[in-house]
Amino acid sequence: MTAKLWDVSRLRFEETAPPALTNAQRTAMDHRWAAAVTANPALFDGPVAALTGFEQDGAGGLSVSWTRLTYRYRVLRGLPDAPAVAALFVAVLQPCDDGRLLVGRMSPTTSAPGRWQPPGGTLEPPLAGAALDLDVFRLHAARELAEETGSDTAADALVPGPVVLDARGGLGFLFIAPPRPARELRERYAELARAEIASGVDPEFDQVELIGSLSELRALPGTLASYLELAAGRFLGA
Repeated sequence: MTAKLWDVSRLRFEETAPPALTNAQRTAMDHRWAAAVTANPALFDGPVAALTGFEQDGAGGLSVSWTRLTYRYRVLRGLPDAPAVAALFVAVLQPCDDGRLLVGRMSPTTSAPGRWQPPGGTLEPPLAGAALDLDVFRLHAARELAEETGSDTAADALVPGPVVLDARGGLGFLFIAPPRPARELRERYAELARAEIASGVDPEFDQVELIGSLSELRALPGTLASYLELAAGRFLGA
């Protein structure tokens, strides 16, 4: 699947029941998850808000169906006849005041080691009974930005941007953060990384870079998140 980028003016969210699994599918899922944890003990079967479907109306509207699952359901991908479950995620475009854009490389203990992407992550569901809306995405985006880069931007300072569909069928909500000085961005990340390493925790990003063009982005060693070039191109210009 090719990644896509959309401008959305109206959003509607509908919570649905979790997908039903056969005994064989659940057993296969649990075995796959156990193997994944053996390979990467840092994986955590935490709660996620998962995408179960979406529909565009052709006039800027987007309806999103979602459900409450845990991270292990992601290993259903590729399992014959398993229900389609994809990610709902947030990503933050963090510019610096000279026009460059911050990207980070996922550390070896994450689920996507070596991948370059904006700060962000899979969406956690709201509290039971609470509705999913853009404010939930915005709060989560601000938290991911702080946890991955050390930049403590207030949630209401994040401006909603386009929606992306990644190559694996996940739906991402982009936010644009206020510009910060390049030196400040680097220093805040370095301080965060030092503190986490000192406490025995691997930072989610093992490296950050400030990119000023798509050619610089393409020259980064390693893989890029499937939507990153589209998102960066919108900000930096093609």
